[in-house]
Amino acid sequence: MTMQDLFSLQGKVALITGAAQGIGREIALGFAQYGADIVAVDLSDEKLLTLKNAIEAKKRRCLVLTIDLAHGDQIERMVETAVKEMGRIDILANIAGVNVHKAAEEMTEKEWDFVLDINLKALFFCCQAVGKVMLRQGSGRIINMSSSFGVVGFGGRTAYAASKAAVSNLTKTLALEWSAKGIHVNALAPGPVWTEARHELFSNPEFYANLVKKVPINRTAKPAEMVGPAIFLASEASSFVTGETLLVDGGFCAQ
Repeated sequence: MTMQDLFSLQGKVALITGAAQGIGREIALGFAQYGADIVAVDLSDEKLLTLKNAIEAKKRRCLVLTIDLAHGDQIERMVETAVKEMGRIDILANIAGVNVHKAAEEMTEKEWDFVLDINLKALFFCCQAVGKVMLRQGSGRIINMSSSFGVVGFGGRTAYAASKAAVSNLTKTLALEWSAKGIHVNALAPGPVWTEARHELFSNPEFYANLVKKVPINRTAKPAEMVGPAIFLASEASSFVTGETLLVDGGFCAQ
């Protein structure tokens, strides 16, 4: 097997949640570049169609599904439709996530549930629904989105940090259950990434300066910098890796 073959996703079908923008969009484009057909899932019709056009320009198939992951019945329908239209699911990238920036003493139950329902509950049921497909196939790769904030914590991100720490432990647990059956389960844990959703916050000079002081590389990441690690976890290059949370954080957690 050549080095190129190790990282190839040729002939694979990847389902990616949170695919319309940011990290999810970049991973969808990267997977397509390396040969995968894509099932792109998000809430935004317009942005999904733009992504679909970009993927089809790479001569790959792309099915777009507008799904609210907060509803379990929609998750089931998402997986059923993906299998019906694409034939199989080889890779699941659970990228969708939300955050609420608020002091712990001010967070409401509704806000807490909003974050945990998407970041943890929906992520698990996506794993479960796609996992059933992969178990029938006898193989698969699952990549969950954790965070460096789930490793070290971060003020004002109580629910988010808790959800991401839980994702890392869930990833280990699923790996213990499924790895012997051909399904590798790992997680990505980005450090601070400058996405559309964080543009206003990161554009504050004082906030940004204080943030990058904590990053040895001395800057935030670009969404595209998550693509290489994701391809590694999705491909045969990671054939002996499972149950791991891969930090891609510029050294944020090394301090």
